[in-house]
Amino acid sequence: MRYHNRFVLTMIAVILLLVSVIGCSQSSEEVKDGKAGTNETAGNNNSTGKETDGLPMSNGKYDPPVTITTVRGVGGDLTFKNGEKIENNVHLKWAKEKLGIDIKYLWTVTDTNDAFKTKLRLSLSANQKMPDIVALRSDVDKDMIDSGKFMEVGELFDRYASQTWKDAMNEDPSVWYPYMRDGKRYGIPILDYAYNADPVLWIREDWLKKLNLTAPKTIEDMERIMEAFTNQDPDGNGVKDTVGLTIGFKNWVNTWMSDAGWVFGAYGAMPNQWNEKPDGTLEYGSVSTEAKAGLAKLREWMEKGLIPKEAGLFDETKATELFTAGKAGMVAGPHWMPWWPLEDVKKNVKGAEYKAYPIPSGPDGKAGRHDTASRNGVVLINKDMKNPEVFFTYQNYLFEHYANPAAGSEFENGMAKGYDWDEVNGKVVVGGEVPGGAVPVNKYTLTFDGARIPSLSMKTLAKLANGEEAVTPYEKTTKAASPATVLEAARIVLDQKAIVMPQKFVGAPTETMMAKNELLQKMEKETFSKIIYGKVPLEEFDKFVKEWNSAGGEKVTKEVNDWYATVTSK
Repeated sequence: MRYHNRFVLTMIAVILLLVSVIGCSQSSEEVKDGKAGTNETAGNNNSTGKETDGLPMSNGKYDPPVTITTVRGVGGDLTFKNGEKIENNVHLKWAKEKLGIDIKYLWTVTDTNDAFKTKLRLSLSANQKMPDIVALRSDVDKDMIDSGKFMEVGELFDRYASQTWKDAMNEDPSVWYPYMRDGKRYGIPILDYAYNADPVLWIREDWLKKLNLTAPKTIEDMERIMEAFTNQDPDGNGVKDTVGLTIGFKNWVNTWMSDAGWVFGAYGAMPNQWNEKPDGTLEYGSVSTEAKAGLAKLREWMEKGLIPKEAGLFDETKATELFTAGKAGMVAGPHWMPWWPLEDVKKNVKGAEYKAYPIPSGPDGKAGRHDTASRNGVVLINKDMKNPEVFFTYQNYLFEHYANPAAGSEFENGMAKGYDWDEVNGKVVVGGEVPGGAVPVNKYTLTFDGARIPSLSMKTLAKLANGEEAVTPYEKTTKAASPATVLEAARIVLDQKAIVMPQKFVGAPTETMMAKNELLQKMEKETFSKIIYGKVPLEEFDKFVKEWNSAGGEKVTKEVNDWYATVTSK
């Protein structure tokens, strides 16, 4: 009962107030200022039997149950058992039984080819009624916020969110920026684990051993290894069918897996994002002077055949398949890739081994990698939702009890026994050992992953990598689920945190961005591709920078810096 004492004091104050002002209701100003005696009940879901802003509660849950309506795009990451589905599953039953919250889906859609985003946009254009809660991982969030159908949530969060949730949010206050309009907050960021997609360099360890090579520390070292992996038949099949490094830049050069942003980082650049210059202003990384050197290196590797000739056609997953098929010796990507998809290389190639290594440095000793936002979506609350505090009751409970569960708590081993964990012969089992197979119950939640404290994951993984004992349930669960390759990669990520080049513009798209971004991105992708493939000379980059600025980039840069001044001057 973390908040028991504070709650008791609050209730005493309420009783005294009621005694002194019998028959008088609290004014709207008292409620607005957070003076309502129900605040702690709503925010922390204590079992008080009292009312929560007019909604009666008994034994810590709403009685009678209250309904939250929502919608969902059902992706391939959602799997079920026991005949359940997103509209009827173990988590929804738990929410109703434990909290008295009945979660109802107005509609769901199989989320392929942006079907969920398309349906939301159609709903907006048709002026259809929106659900109480919309959780998004899509750029449609801007249209939703600007539709005027969703409420300002900053005051609600300040009033109702539990301290644990607030502390997690405060680890990176910039998570609010994309959802702010005129200083007000219109979306609640869904928190993710920090450093979750920061890359390390994965290398075929058995190829290094076979060719008597040592791990690279610099881009120059790496290039020598790439040449050996490409030209010295590391797979031993007598055919020249391997490449040193697999990348895919169909979508972007700097992306979440099989990316090449760190190649530019070796020269002090980071494309496809806004970076802070020494003078404190922001510059788009793809038009920085240093980006030219990164392009030159990729062009050289393409010419030598050290990266796949299909790189421009590969998305992130397709490029990585070259590694898992045993045809590429290196790939850059997150620490968690041994969970998926790197283990496939062992299935496809007998005796295959791989290992994580630090991002290499460039000729001047520089190294750089992109960062990972501590958010992976947003929750919007319908302005017509009668009791928005109900969502906070739900999410507070997950932050207090699931995000970092205590020993002996209901979520100590997972979300639901028989689903993501079970007990077999007196032993707790997870994953494939769960009878009937495990399913990801946390993905059934309104916020996709339950509740995450950004700093918790990497700190835990690094602690375990250093050989320290797992003490808490979260640490024990993480240890049980994490192979040594994941732990070592996580340690490398934290060891190299000084090389992170963070995306500094995380606000809502500017006016000129909305009008010109499609054109500017097309110019960028076409120019980068042509340079890498040698279809135009490297000097074409200088022409591109001038055209990018004149086509709207210069105005975008001013707008971005105007925004940056508003958030850095506080």
